[in-house]
Amino acid sequence: MTSALATTRFSVLDRSRTRQGQAPEQALRDTVRFAQQAEALGYHRFWVSEHHSVPGVAGSAPTVLAAAVAAATSRIRVGTGGVMLPNHQPLVVAEQFGVLESLFPGRIDMGLGRSVGFTDGIRRALGRGREDAEDFPARLAELLGYFTGEQTAHPQVHARPAEGLRVPAFVLATGAGADHAAAFGLPLVIAAVRGEDAMLRTIDRYRERFRPSARSAEPYVVLSGTVAVAGTAEEAWRLLLPEAWSAAWSRTHGEFPPLRPPEEILDLRMSTRERTLFEEALHGHLHGTGPDVAEALEKLLARSAADEMLVTTSTYDRRRELDSYRRLARVVGLPGGAGTGRPATAPPRAPAETDEHPGP
Repeated sequence: MTSALATTRFSVLDRSRTRQGQAPEQALRDTVRFAQQAEALGYHRFWVSEHHSVPGVAGSAPTVLAAAVAAATSRIRVGTGGVMLPNHQPLVVAEQFGVLESLFPGRIDMGLGRSVGFTDGIRRALGRGREDAEDFPARLAELLGYFTGEQTAHPQVHARPAEGLRVPAFVLATGAGADHAAAFGLPLVIAAVRGEDAMLRTIDRYRERFRPSARSAEPYVVLSGTVAVAGTAEEAWRLLLPEAWSAAWSRTHGEFPPLRPPEEILDLRMSTRERTLFEEALHGHLHGTGPDVAEALEKLLARSAADEMLVTTSTYDRRRELDSYRRLARVVGLPGGAGTGRPATAPPRAPAETDEHPGP
């Protein structure tokens, strides 16, 4: 096994995607079951997301869902990818994560984003506007201050039971998120939304501007992206079709729909714009057979020097989705991957991790 794959942590982000003909509540139950399967395979973390009024995503209350996931598992770290801080009061977020950490000590992650609602109507329903994203640094400082007892935005206000607890915080690299992660000395979660070159430049800037903190002594980079593994390259490509079509539909109709079977998508008559967006949405993902993906991952990890890979793959068929994650576990040597060479031990520690200040 190559060195980068052997030393990189691999984790899972599940957005509780709904499937055509499936009730949203089933998607949530599937997420909890999937977390148990990811734990058995040896993945390091299992994160859930926050989306509001999106037909294709059932995950709208990440801390509630994280509690269900943590209760159904025993070892895997559980967190959010992420809680959109502009949508919430920092005190409430601190209290929620304080409760989670109190119930499941040493297993909770606090992934934080700066996005607001997808549409004007959703933002109004949340009582937020686009400008609230610009207040992210102040909200983040207040939130972190509730855990140390040093927040100054609201004197004499304390977050119970969060105060005094250590919950690792991560910042999603949306907008200026990477710069905020560097300024606060926090781990960064980043995807190649604008292409790999732009992502690598952002990672370099994050490392250059990183200020060591009590939470992280060194930069810590988590790459987020789709990785589809199957018996053939064609099968792996077909796994990508449902999500790609949903992305294309959202950009042409303003609504992110439930996932459809790949067979239906291949039979669709698409407009020129739909076809263009669909094909664009298929680019930039790692997919193929085990050896193909191993080679591609090794190159990506070498280029980025990332510490962790957060895999976000979703497709219509849950069984094939799980098979992809199982094959990936085998490729990267996770302890639950059949026929792997990596011993079933704890994942390697992050460079910033110490016994006094646990790393991510």
